[in-house]
Amino acid sequence: MKHLAVHKYKIGAIAAGLVVSYKIFAYRAASSSSSNVINLTNMAKTPITLKPPQAPLRWDHTPEQILAETDKYISTSQEVDDWVANSFATADVDTIKKIAASENEQYLPLCQLSFYQHISDNKDVRNASTVSEEKIDKFSIESNLREDVFKTVNKVFKQVQEDSELQKTLDPEFKRLLEKLNLGYVRSGLDLSQEKRDEVKRLKQELSTISIKFNKNLGEETEHIWFTDEELKGVPESVVEQFETKTENDVTYHKMTYKYPDLFPVLKYAVSSATRQRAFVGDQNKIPENAGLLVKAVNLRNQLAEVLGYDTYADYILEVKMAKNSKNVFEFLDDVREKLRPLGEKELQRMLALKANDPNADDKENYYVWDHRYYDNKLLESEYKVDEQKLAEYFPMESTIEKMLAIYEHLFNLQFEQVDESDKQVWHPDVKQFSVWKVDNPDSPEFVGWIYFDLHPREGKYGHAANFGIGPSYIKEDGSKNYPVTALVCNFSKPSKDKPSLLKHNEVTTFFHELGHGIHDLIGQTRYARFHGTSVARDFVECPSQILEYWTWTRDQLKSLSQHYKTGESLPDDLIDSLVKSKHVNGAIFNLRQLHFGLFDMKLHTAKEPESLDVTKLWNELREEVALVKNGDQITKGYGSFGHLMGGYAAGYYGYLYSQVFASDIYYTFFKADPMSTAQGIKYRDIILARGGSREELDNLKELLGREPTSDAFMTELGVENGASKL
Repeated sequence: MKHLAVHKYKIGAIAAGLVVSYKIFAYRAASSSSSNVINLTNMAKTPITLKPPQAPLRWDHTPEQILAETDKYISTSQEVDDWVANSFATADVDTIKKIAASENEQYLPLCQLSFYQHISDNKDVRNASTVSEEKIDKFSIESNLREDVFKTVNKVFKQVQEDSELQKTLDPEFKRLLEKLNLGYVRSGLDLSQEKRDEVKRLKQELSTISIKFNKNLGEETEHIWFTDEELKGVPESVVEQFETKTENDVTYHKMTYKYPDLFPVLKYAVSSATRQRAFVGDQNKIPENAGLLVKAVNLRNQLAEVLGYDTYADYILEVKMAKNSKNVFEFLDDVREKLRPLGEKELQRMLALKANDPNADDKENYYVWDHRYYDNKLLESEYKVDEQKLAEYFPMESTIEKMLAIYEHLFNLQFEQVDESDKQVWHPDVKQFSVWKVDNPDSPEFVGWIYFDLHPREGKYGHAANFGIGPSYIKEDGSKNYPVTALVCNFSKPSKDKPSLLKHNEVTTFFHELGHGIHDLIGQTRYARFHGTSVARDFVECPSQILEYWTWTRDQLKSLSQHYKTGESLPDDLIDSLVKSKHVNGAIFNLRQLHFGLFDMKLHTAKEPESLDVTKLWNELREEVALVKNGDQITKGYGSFGHLMGGYAAGYYGYLYSQVFASDIYYTFFKADPMSTAQGIKYRDIILARGGSREELDNLKELLGREPTSDAFMTELGVENGASKL
């Protein structure tokens, strides 16, 4: 997931281990070799000892300092707004360049101050960060509705539109910035009456308050279930031993939280259906307040769209996305659903047959939502010989990080240097810090930026996996470059008393995905911060990360990545064969689950009268109709923890499938034949990643592919033959 940060000018998209010091020296070749296996034991690169031209950030802000810097941010932004408004008479393109310069400089404090609420282990700091976000959001809403500022911007916009000679003197990125800046004010309602603008302001402020509260509830959530040994039968001992325990009346209880390292193994391994049901339903219904907050937000969004003159909130959001409108999105989702359903029904029958042969199953006629992880794992173990726990032994976190970064280095001509423990500047001792360099010319490495890895769960920390853009790349007024800062925030299991942190294969894939966002942030080469890195259309932003997931499913890369935590051996060929064969097992059911989320999101945000919509009924009925799994008599409100809908993906969850179309096309065209082609990696790096949102995404895709993108590869991945989805 790519976590959003929102600038006052709406710039768009910005998500105690075994800590060792090591330097990563990737083997690189000018052209691809016959083997795609990176030999990490024979590395030729030497460490980069140059001092980065930009110092790392400090992470010791007190609550008082966070609030003081928030006030400074608002004051500085206010001064810029006033200056722009007072410049109307003399406004020209230089006025817009001043706005852009301010926007560039204000990005970092905005993102860093709001980031603390997701990662600090100090509750007072988290609270101050939340207050900071509330204050900045309130100011941003007011700023975006300043008619005097809009008049100045719109004046210059019209000057450029009407002067063809002036247009020739301006670079394309500046013209795009001016267009987006002007459009942002129009979409805020500044072409409406004062009465309607006041209503827009009220609605946006209320939505901001609800969103911040919703996400704070998610971050602070500490709910749990106490299970007995018998109830946890089947769950690996290595998992249970990390649970907090208590004894009552001579019975031992184990505390399962709803953090992924606790929850997922219980759903996957617990023999008792009652245990799995209790865990699933408990997770779905946690934070009951949030269900009401989402419903309220949907109602407010609908009102906002109506005031702004759009048929639905989805149409308002989609206007600036690749899909353009809700009609196109529904056609895409319905088309994929139609093609996947026959495959999904076949997979469902297979799972029902597996359940029917399970002596521990108590209801063999129905396949419940809490059954799926358990029987999916049983299928992988019995028919594909994929043992998740055994596989994890080959992916100890430290060596996996080293080898993963080596792959990224090789593909994109990068080099990562981990900052030593004694020198790192981080917000928690667990966090790893790296400087990143581009080595197109190995004799003259170019600094790229800073990246942080925060990988283990702790109280108060963001509970899922995401990349958070903290600082952008841009060109300063003096012509020098500001370098990006980005962070991967995940929740992988901590080391146990006798084992290092071992990553499940799906966690390795998650790691690759989130680092894909991080690389997108780091590679950005735009002049303006609003176009940096992942600041692209929301229904394209997942594409660069989804492409890189493929590297966790190819034979040679699995061999390169793996190293048994005891023996040091790579994955044996038979395990690799089994894992690769299992890639698309129950793939239709998985993607139908994605369709459940995407359709739920779209139906919410296209409802004409959402206040009369039974959201809980919609959530549960869609699951049975689309995802093909039963709810039984359990009514759940999983939308209350559906953070995407309060984190920038409202009317946008379809984008995970939509962007997969482009990801599949790029991978099959450029990398499938040779996943370790540095030449192809650099071409992709420079056309897609480096440009960020400075050009239309479709134009970049056509330049890279040499043609219009197609859905052929996407359909091949889904297992659909001779089927092209509607884009």
